[in-house]
Amino acid sequence: MNTIKILLADDHEVVRSGLARMLERHQDMEVVGEAVSGEQAYQLYTELDPDVVVMDMTMPGIGGLEALRRIKVRYAQARVIMFSMHENATLAVQSMAAGAVGYVSKSGDANELLAAIRHVFTTGKTYLSSDMAQRIALQSVSGDDDPTRRLSVREFEVFRLLAEGLPLDEIAAKLSLGHKTVANYQTVLKHKLGFTSSVELVRLAIKYNVINND
Repeated sequence: MNTIKILLADDHEVVRSGLARMLERHQDMEVVGEAVSGEQAYQLYTELDPDVVVMDMTMPGIGGLEALRRIKVRYAQARVIMFSMHENATLAVQSMAAGAVGYVSKSGDANELLAAIRHVFTTGKTYLSSDMAQRIALQSVSGDDDPTRRLSVREFEVFRLLAEGLPLDEIAAKLSLGHKTVANYQTVLKHKLGFTSSVELVRLAIKYNVINND
């Protein structure tokens, strides 16, 4: 029996330790490393060469989506499952566009994550829960058009960070981009999404569940 080497990336210690205990109860799974940020997830991937990465989307630093993108640029064969609190079709679609092979909600049954890990390890193919697949299908055929789905992965990440209130310099540092490049992305986003102020931007992000309205 092949043991699946797993890297966990989540900034919440309780979540990581709980996941590690759950996964290692199964003889075919071994947690080989734990990361608390996107930067550390990328570094540990290069050091440990895990079979599967279970990655939270919202972590300190560059975050899960950017860490996923950087891993895939260097390691095209990487199998990354986004493990997110967001039960959101748009975020799932953007994750897949960035190279994820799975998207699993933290609110789902634990067996869902186990099934996803085994599926992507043995087949290398995409895993979506039936609920998430249905959400994506319904969103694609509904009359309520979501303009954020037409954004590139990089545009979407800049949009999300702007909506969270980060200044351009901080976004540039997180994404390893120049200030002028991020400013250009902001201009493109205004054109594509039709907002003219930060208030309108945040309203759009809340409307399409890109950020939470806490």
